[in-house]
Amino acid sequence: MDYYEISFTYESLLPTDIINDILASELGNIGFDSFLPEDDRLLAYINADNFNEQSLNDCLSHFPLQGNRFFHARQLIKDRNWNEEWEKNYYRPIIIADECLIRASFHPEEKGFNYSIVIDPKMAFGTGNHATTYLMLHELLKLDLHDKSFLDMGCGTAVLAILAAKKGASRVVAVDIDEWAYNSANENCRLNHTEQVEVARGDAEQIARFGAFDYIFANINRNVLIKDVHLYVPALKPGGSIFMSGFYREDVPAIEEACHHNGLSLCASTERERWVAVHVR
Repeated sequence: MDYYEISFTYESLLPTDIINDILASELGNIGFDSFLPEDDRLLAYINADNFNEQSLNDCLSHFPLQGNRFFHARQLIKDRNWNEEWEKNYYRPIIIADECLIRASFHPEEKGFNYSIVIDPKMAFGTGNHATTYLMLHELLKLDLHDKSFLDMGCGTAVLAILAAKKGASRVVAVDIDEWAYNSANENCRLNHTEQVEVARGDAEQIARFGAFDYIFANINRNVLIKDVHLYVPALKPGGSIFMSGFYREDVPAIEEACHHNGLSLCASTERERWVAVHVR
């Protein structure tokens, strides 16, 4: 599958990391699915078939913070060995709560962790390096999943589903609409010997066919979560919980309002680098 790599630079009085984070969040709403922040720019990737120049221009013209000027350059990237690209340039192992190690297959094994997960990201989002994935993994580590059912909605690499399986969940389902993510999730489940994870391709409409869950984790973005939360609720067992991330602290009121309209109440929230994860019931 071919991708467009778009390099974004900008003139702004704000720190680069803040612009990178907000820009990535906005781009995620129009189909971009992978981001590589650098010191002076943001590289963003989108399936070539999903790219729309007008949508991109509209996104930049409606950027939520004023006083910024954006520049971008686009190049088509043919299908390639993405693991090799990540190994050479970007991906590094990460440790969650001194308990879980996430590494790529090209990293050496390390001992001393309760859970060791191999993730080859390719073009799918979710290695643990991003704040939202880190937050969700951290929340997942706190849970007792024995004899519990678990849904990883918008699974990306399926790192959450894999950890849930390793923690003893009785049934794990991982769903993503993106073909890259679907293929990556299947491959990563094989790498981690968690083939019991059911991986499906599709949007939130797919949830109903899998029945109900004790836990639903959805790490996507604000707009998709608000749009789809009404589909999560019927799939939640009595007493179950939903964990959501992919948005900033400023978005929490909108998320909470959407949850309230669907009979859910906010139990707790955690934050990392201005990104937030919420727990609702």
